[in-house]
Amino acid sequence: MSMNSKTLNNGTPDNKTLKKRSGFTVMLRLIGLVKPLTGYMILAICMGLAGHLCATFITVFGGYAVLDLLGMDTPFPLGTIFACVILFAVLRAGLRYGEQACNHFIAFKLLALIRDKVFRALRKLCPAKLEGRDRGDLISVITSDIELLEVFYAHTISPAAIAFLYTVLLCLFIGSFHWVLGLLALAAYLVVGIVIPLAASRLSGDTGLQFRTKSGELSSFVLESMRGLTETIQYHQGSKRLAEMNAQTNALSKDEERMKQNQGLNNAVTNTVILFFDCMMLFISSSLFCQGKVAFAGVLIPTIALFSSFGPAVALAALGSTLQNTFAAGNRVLDILEESPVTEEIAGQPEIRFHGASAEHVTFSYEDTQKPSHSVTDGISTKRPAQAMEASSEIILQDVSVDFPEHQIIGITGKSGSGKSTLLKLLMRFWTVNQGTIAISGTSVDQINTADLRGMESFVTQETHLFHDSIRNNLRIARLGATDEEIKTACKKASVHDFIMTLPQGYDTPVGELGSTLSGGERQRLGLARAFLHNAPFLLLDEPTSNLDSLNEAVILQSLEEEQEGKTIVLVSHRQSTMRIADKTYSVEHGRVS
Repeated sequence: MSMNSKTLNNGTPDNKTLKKRSGFTVMLRLIGLVKPLTGYMILAICMGLAGHLCATFITVFGGYAVLDLLGMDTPFPLGTIFACVILFAVLRAGLRYGEQACNHFIAFKLLALIRDKVFRALRKLCPAKLEGRDRGDLISVITSDIELLEVFYAHTISPAAIAFLYTVLLCLFIGSFHWVLGLLALAAYLVVGIVIPLAASRLSGDTGLQFRTKSGELSSFVLESMRGLTETIQYHQGSKRLAEMNAQTNALSKDEERMKQNQGLNNAVTNTVILFFDCMMLFISSSLFCQGKVAFAGVLIPTIALFSSFGPAVALAALGSTLQNTFAAGNRVLDILEESPVTEEIAGQPEIRFHGASAEHVTFSYEDTQKPSHSVTDGISTKRPAQAMEASSEIILQDVSVDFPEHQIIGITGKSGSGKSTLLKLLMRFWTVNQGTIAISGTSVDQINTADLRGMESFVTQETHLFHDSIRNNLRIARLGATDEEIKTACKKASVHDFIMTLPQGYDTPVGELGSTLSGGERQRLGLARAFLHNAPFLLLDEPTSNLDSLNEAVILQSLEEEQEGKTIVLVSHRQSTMRIADKTYSVEHGRVS
């Protein structure tokens, strides 16, 4: 089985295996990220609470003005009442602005923080946990999903805290006229702010998660379609591809339509319930007035107060349907942040120098690797017992032992899917072995600092990835401090310097997205140039001449022979002509080495 067919079963999270967390769990995890900005959040809550109280008491003081005009006793003279109304209006504007400014400052700071955390997590998961993962889906998580969390941080956390504190204060104020009215107000706020959002959330079900998942799938499909446009046109598959894209778009639109319908229903129910409780407040306070238990002020002020005090509760009610989408986005982001890498970053171990490498009795299967084969504590590896391996796992390498002596070229041949490339990835510690040991200079790679390991090794894959940048910057990735002369020397060794000099801008020529402006052979030679520039003592080459003609292959093989004195080279290839420079050749068949 080939490498690509394996990666879908190696524990990589895909669209079908997302963890389903409850909305409450997602909310707690997202709130936990606010800790560095707690001061700003408290400030936003205080300003929001004061602002809502100002808005409500503008109306309440208007009621007191009516009472004063009717000749009834009021706590304040009419002039003071009007002055307070003007003051509350001005304060309301300033406090509202301050609350929103704090909330959005928190939101965008946290979005930057989350993006940083996601990119760090992706770096740890790469390459093992990201092989087979839809690139379009990852782009959707990094962009739209994280962006959607702005709704949570700017319009959810502080409104919920404000609604709680505001409810307590208004219930005490209304209850000061009569305890029954206070309980009625509490019931109104609970139904509007909690019962309705929960009901709307239950009604929405998994629609939000489905929408975010399908959105990621559509992004992946579009990205794949753009990359494969040439093949689509060549084989007249444009109509079919467009029909599939339209089908996915229509399905996404239907999910969005259901979400909008739920949101509209939520708004209608909320407004109806508010009207019902307003009428109930008027009716019950009037009954108490008729019974002589409250004065006329006990009818007018509580009713006006309730009428004008549903703002915070309505803000929560509106979140009932929209939060499903937000929590779905948060769930997808948390899947990345909480995913465990196959190989942990190692630091704190003594630095070692390269003096050869070896694979000793190595057995490996991709399916089994999704279960950690060892734990790393302070860089020390503890192997899992051999009997813990699952019998159902298909073995890629079986009891493989190979030596890679210093200053030699070791060739590895074998059929496609026999495990040649897998062995190189184990030497890079992209994966961990299930049994046996991969060692460098007599030290297991599980006990070597990751930075040291990467410094000692150069890995050239069959497909060279080039960034949308100049040739010079693409090469300098291998060694950021490299001089122009060192870059040219590496390119001459890779037989690509002459080609670069024929380009209009030479080394400053942009290569296009994914190196699309270059041929496969040109990209492969640039990959080799990177390896030469990196100048690591252990060079791992996976089919390094597969896209090259005989002349360029001969030049590169000569360069490799010249590099042999200071390097150990592992050369994986199908070509017998490539193997002629090897000091020793191993053949891999059915996971075994001969």
